[in-house]
Amino acid sequence: MFSHDATLEFEYETPSRARLVAESVSREIGEIDDARSQTTIETADESGESTVRIEIVAADVIALRAALNTWFTLVDVAERTADIGEAAFEAN
Repeated sequence: MFSHDATLEFEYETPSRARLVAESVSREIGEIDDARSQTTIETADESGESTVRIEIVAADVIALRAALNTWFTLVDVAERTADIGEAAFEAN
């Protein structure tokens, strides 16, 4: 039974950047989820707005905190990697 939850929303300038970040981190869903927490990811492209929504449910606050830390880190790495890739592409 999951009694705690959190929703993270990340907005991006383009739908392609939102999809790139979502696809990058969604690979971890099966690896990170366990009996104490579960996560879902979705990308919403509404009227030019591109949002990645990560919903986390957890059995206790410790599991929720751990999941939040993990997903914040994964999104940060995906964003930084996308920035580096974009800069390298523009340099060529």
